[in-house]
Amino acid sequence: MKIINCCACGKEHLNKDTIGINKKLIGKNINNYYCMDCLAEYLNCEVQDILDKIEQFKEEGCELFK
Repeated sequence: MKIINCCACGKEHLNKDTIGINKKLIGKNINNYYCMDCLAEYLNCEVQDILDKIEQFKEEGCELFK
C-alpha cells in the first residue's frame, strides 16, 4: 500500500480511516490528504467530531471504512 502523508503538517503514514474520512468529506478523487488534526482545522471542527463521523459511516456500512 502506498504511504500517504499529511499535506499540511507532513505527518507520516496516515491510517486507512484517516484516508477514508478525507475521501468521504473532501472527495473521492483527491490527491492530498490531511491528518486528523489538520483535517479538523480545515473543516473548522473538533477531531472528536470526525471520529464520531467515522464510527457512523462504519455502522452504515460505508465501503471506505471496511
